[in-house]
Amino acid sequence: MTTYDIARFKGITVAFYAVYNEQGAINTEAIRRLARYYAQSGVQGLYVGGSSGEGMLQSVEERKLVLEAVMAEVGSELTVIVHVGAPATQDSVALAIHAAAVGAHAVSAVPAIYYRLSPQSVEAHWQAIIDATNLPFIIYHIPQTTGFHLSTSLLTKMAEQDKVIGVKISAESTFELQQFKAAGGSDFLVLNGPDEQYLAGRSIGADGGIGGTYGVMPELFLKIEKCYQQGEMAEAQKWQFLVNECIVDLLSFPSLYGACKAILKLRGYEIGAPRLPLLPVTDNDAVRIEALYRKIEDLIVQATE
Repeated sequence: MTTYDIARFKGITVAFYAVYNEQGAINTEAIRRLARYYAQSGVQGLYVGGSSGEGMLQSVEERKLVLEAVMAEVGSELTVIVHVGAPATQDSVALAIHAAAVGAHAVSAVPAIYYRLSPQSVEAHWQAIIDATNLPFIIYHIPQTTGFHLSTSLLTKMAEQDKVIGVKISAESTFELQQFKAAGGSDFLVLNGPDEQYLAGRSIGADGGIGGTYGVMPELFLKIEKCYQQGEMAEAQKWQFLVNECIVDLLSFPSLYGACKAILKLRGYEIGAPRLPLLPVTDNDAVRIEALYRKIEDLIVQATE
């Protein structure tokens, strides 16, 4: 049984977006403003430096700067999980040590990317991160981007360590999610990754979720979670379907992150464009972005009435 308080990691955790100024540099003031919005929305926590946070497109120093701004604004209010995954293990270790130094609550990492790695290599990469601090560690399983498929046997082996408290699973199989939960045990966290199946993940054993589209409509995911906790499954399903309509619309743009940032701008949070090779929306997208923004706003009003 883990000695860490895993309850603080359950529920809705927003995958925090990358925030830049007009010149493409890290904008700490806007980071703090966005983090404040999420704290006021009622979510459980923030996942900093992951896919939505464009961590793989930032330098180690930039990633540290982002985390420092988040911690300064909401570190005492929200649970902050720091994604420290990087191509080089030494960079991941440096980011983990920094996360511990500024008071983050956990670290998480994908396998090192680019090279096709053996399970032994991935284990060594994760172990170096785990050994670098006293923070709990959450495995990040996203095979569609890393090319590495986490086996149940490796998960079980890693989960034997007290520091390894859970896994974020962004693979699309809810069966695999359930199998990971069974392998890890009742006090091992399994966090749903695919936003469009949040409710499916929860109903089959996930303890909560970490998602990128949560960031443009946290109120709607909180509505799903509230309905689920109250046993109102038909109502929860209704809201998941409505959220999925919005996700389909977001995915119709050149990049999901560009669309999410454009929606947030209309919501009053200017966080810049995504870094290339991620594409921004264009002027040709303005009408559709405005329509989607209005749709999300209307749903938020209904969800919070």
